[in-house]
Amino acid sequence: MALTVIRAGMLTTVQDLGRRGHRADGVPLGGAVDAFALRLVNLLVGNAEEAAGLEFTLVGPELEFSTATTIAVGGGDFGGPPRWQPVRVRAGERVKFGPARSGCRGYLALAGGIDVPAVLGSRGTYLRGKLGGLDGRALRDGDVLRAADLAREVVGRWHIDERILPAYTAAPTVRVVRGAQAGEFDGTLTDGEFKVTAKADRMGVRLAGPAVGRSGGAELVSATVVPGTVQVPPDGQPIVLLADAQTIGGYPQIAHVASVDLPLVAQLRPGDTVRFTEVPLAAAHELVLTREHALAMLREGLAGKIC
Repeated sequence: MALTVIRAGMLTTVQDLGRRGHRADGVPLGGAVDAFALRLVNLLVGNAEEAAGLEFTLVGPELEFSTATTIAVGGGDFGGPPRWQPVRVRAGERVKFGPARSGCRGYLALAGGIDVPAVLGSRGTYLRGKLGGLDGRALRDGDVLRAADLAREVVGRWHIDERILPAYTAAPTVRVVRGAQAGEFDGTLTDGEFKVTAKADRMGVRLAGPAVGRSGGAELVSATVVPGTVQVPPDGQPIVLLADAQTIGGYPQIAHVASVDLPLVAQLRPGDTVRFTEVPLAAAHELVLTREHALAMLREGLAGKIC
């Protein structure tokens, strides 16, 4: 099947769940910034959770499908097909998304996934390294992607329990655990509200708010960072790292976002606000287990409903 990009939107890329096992070589994890959204829409079309789909940012694309297939859309609200449910599209049909009504990033999965070559074990696009996806770049008007010629059928009438979805909002409270240098700061992230600046991309989100001053501590040697690490540069304005984050960094680490709340950060856009609340590491682990249990229950519930 051919998937033709009529209009590419602002930043539309092929993404999966990233390149695991290459961080020691300096290659970021990458993949979908809101990985939970991609996992979920893949399940809704009968795919493996790591199948390649599309991620679009702030302004969505217009796409044409050469043959009939089943798609699912999730993440931010860009109009177009209803979110979080499988949708049948006809041969020759165009699906159009507009500017984001809420959130920042949208995701589209289609039955069988998008067929691009795997690079270092991933089909996801790493823009800075020009790896993966379609020639390592964002999609352009007129691009054509290949996908499986597969049209799965949805059995019966049903919908997923919305309680499984992240609590997306333009003003979330995000849970964090203490970072390696948390004790070296006069203040904490939980002292005030921060605004998302225009310096926000797949690598990270720079925030503006009450300065978080570091009172002491020696010069730091660069240390491992991961998506969710909260760094504080000398100006005291935090940076939350996202999917394309570098593998090491020299700024002090005040906190790490609990992985279950990374989707909330992934959907923030300039002008949104965020607050932080600290939780123990054991609580963050428990949150992950609870989410994965819910996904396992969903996988079980979808068995036989998409075939």
